[in-house]
Amino acid sequence: MNKSTTFPNLRQKLHIDDELKPLLEKVGYNDTARKLDVFTLLQYLTSASVHEWTGYRQSATEGGSYGLVEVDHTALSKKARHVPYTIFKKLFHKVVSMCNRTTRRALNLNKDLLAIDSTTITVGEGRLPWAVYHGKRSGVKLHVAHKPSTGSPLQVEETGGLKHDGPVGEQLVNADYTLVEDRAYFKIKRIDRFIDDEQSFVIRMKENVAIVRPQSLKRLPNEESRVTRDITCQLGSSQVRSQKRHRVVFFNDNHGNEIRVVTDLKDVSAEKIADIYRERWAVESFFRWIKQYLNVPTLFGTTPNAVFKLQKRGLTPPSLDGIRF
Repeated sequence: MNKSTTFPNLRQKLHIDDELKPLLEKVGYNDTARKLDVFTLLQYLTSASVHEWTGYRQSATEGGSYGLVEVDHTALSKKARHVPYTIFKKLFHKVVSMCNRTTRRALNLNKDLLAIDSTTITVGEGRLPWAVYHGKRSGVKLHVAHKPSTGSPLQVEETGGLKHDGPVGEQLVNADYTLVEDRAYFKIKRIDRFIDDEQSFVIRMKENVAIVRPQSLKRLPNEESRVTRDITCQLGSSQVRSQKRHRVVFFNDNHGNEIRVVTDLKDVSAEKIADIYRERWAVESFFRWIKQYLNVPTLFGTTPNAVFKLQKRGLTPPSLDGIRF
């Protein structure tokens, strides 16, 4: 991704006027402003992410030079406090829904991949007293369903920094995709349920999960392969054991560390399954990009409504990169 994402013609590209009025009515917000309406606020907040403006004062100073309606910084701050965060969340999902349905890339899969992970954004404890984290830090967490094929998020949920990934991950499950997840999302009952629900998955296992009655799958010799083992088995102890047999692929990462992933994919080589899991690391690059270029820790407000609203405006520009016009 690059930093050159632009926003001044969003109204024309997304036909946002057609979406905004019924959305405002649905959430019960009466937008009576003639100059600084909700769409203008959206332009300012998203432009602030792209250009790394540090607050409402700089946004008001710089906005006119980027083609935005000139407004006073106090009016901008007041408007932002009053507009419900729900509006920005629904607008963000509208942007995401317009992203390209690109091909499955070189992996040649029946379903596109959906990498699920989270990242925590921390600030000093005094800035967000409602978002207690660790030590003298406050934190909020973004739970993201990310499409490696487009480099953009499909769905985002936000919580306090101490919220566990597992429960929120259930909100990101999508049977139209093959889920690619790390150990935090692994549960034996969950992968059994995925089989019944026809939810495709490639999930890294925890190292202490017992492997029961393993049977090796036949593989063609490949000296260059990092795959060390390909089996089917049951998983877990006698107290908690999978009812179904699952495929488990063992392979080494670039540092020689063993990684074990469980999957429902059968007509796919073990090497390709390892490649699928490596695609999950694209979401880590996305998180680094968000933190490096979108100036997320610079908060224009400290209430939950303000913080989550600003995170959504920060995620909108990379989503725009995936839209076909």
